[in-house]
Amino acid sequence: MGYLPLGAAFGLLLVSHGLPWYWAPTTALVVFAGSLEFLAVSMITSGLGLAAVALTTLLVNFRHVFYGLSFPLHLLTGRAQRAYGVFALTDEAYSLLTSSPEAGSNGRRITLIQLLSHGYWVLGSLAGALASTALPDKVEGVEFALTALFVVLAWDHARKRVNGRPVAYGLLSAAVAWVVGGDQFLTVAVVVFLAVLALDFSLRGRSRA
Repeated sequence: MGYLPLGAAFGLLLVSHGLPWYWAPTTALVVFAGSLEFLAVSMITSGLGLAAVALTTLLVNFRHVFYGLSFPLHLLTGRAQRAYGVFALTDEAYSLLTSSPEAGSNGRRITLIQLLSHGYWVLGSLAGALASTALPDKVEGVEFALTALFVVLAWDHARKRVNGRPVAYGLLSAAVAWVVGGDQFLTVAVVVFLAVLALDFSLRGRSRA
């Protein structure tokens, strides 16, 4: 249900940038990529070229490739269910499915989680867009809702002792990106994180051998 306030923040942000209210639920329905949708608002309103939009989209959502490596796609039956499972594989759905093994115990439950998440996102976006008509033209700070949600998801993983190592690697990667990343903070952080994970995997493999 965290998608409700997050979607509302997206609806508010979109309308505050001068876009018609109906674009909020429409975008939420056909895109369903939280972090990218927030970024897309600024890309659209700034008149960014199509090639730049495509490259930015690839960089921001490239992490989903790695989600697919451990997503239980084999539990989903039929082309429609599998296609929707890939389409609706968001950060939040992946976090829930991997942190709670029982959540991904069967295909029906996985699809239900994704459908509810998608529905809450669309409903929240619509509510935020409609509510924006009663608010000032420019609402500051609503884009922080996405950061807040990621903080909560990260904390949910960090407080489990078994996740201590990857959490430490994530903090290290963020620190390195903060010092040398500049405007490419996310890209540098992801590259450093992958490099550290690869090194850790190699060292632990040799240790077991």
